[in-house]
Amino acid sequence: MMASTVAKSTDKQRKVASRSGRPTGRPAVEESPWASAPSREMQREAKRNAVLTTAAKMFNERGFPATSLDDIAARLQVSKPTLYYYVKNKDEILLECVRKGLHMTLDGIEASRQAGGNALDQLQACMRSYAAIVIQPFGTCLIRVGDEQVPAESRKELRRLKSAIDHEFRKLVAQGIEQGLLRPCDPKMAAFVIAGALSWIGRWYQEDGDYTAEQVIDQCVEQLLCGVLMPVPASPTVIRKAGTKKAPTRKGPVPEV
Repeated sequence: MMASTVAKSTDKQRKVASRSGRPTGRPAVEESPWASAPSREMQREAKRNAVLTTAAKMFNERGFPATSLDDIAARLQVSKPTLYYYVKNKDEILLECVRKGLHMTLDGIEASRQAGGNALDQLQACMRSYAAIVIQPFGTCLIRVGDEQVPAESRKELRRLKSAIDHEFRKLVAQGIEQGLLRPCDPKMAAFVIAGALSWIGRWYQEDGDYTAEQVIDQCVEQLLCGVLMPVPASPTVIRKAGTKKAPTRKGPVPEV
């Protein structure tokens, strides 16, 4: 009698489980409130990136010395001790912000070169990529704050990365000269001028200004490549050197009209 009752009870439980959509024959698995390890790591990285992005924006707005961890925590609406789970101190935040800006720039230059084309095509693409990055939070932080405020032990690494950006521009200028696409010049000086002019966008560009980011980039790249002088018509001397014969001079008195 007892066995019959247990069997009926089990059948009833199976029917209920079947209607609820749970598999029968094994206990239900509850959904755990603790995320899996990969998920936890992704969440931590997302939160750390939010800390860095917010800090970069505030460094750009107020300057590095005037921004405290308390300010960053308040902007994120978390407690100051919470920040220490993602970063050690304000110096580490600055270092990571500048490093991110440099790596973004190098990745953008590499992608531009991989796209192919002649040296001028690649130089133009690299200039546009560089300009687009210096108006983003990490790129702007790289330009406005500078590596002199980064801890001394990290300064060498950052300067190495900056040097790599400079050498990429130098190589493209030199290749453009070799291919006859750029006028002869000192690639080192040309690279300094290009990077310096484009970097300055990160200091004066305002999102609510008269020009969109795309318009700013277009005009700056065009003026750097084409200059601001009007084309000067070739003089007669230049024309003669190019192979044009000089018009014959009439001898004798000038006829009366």
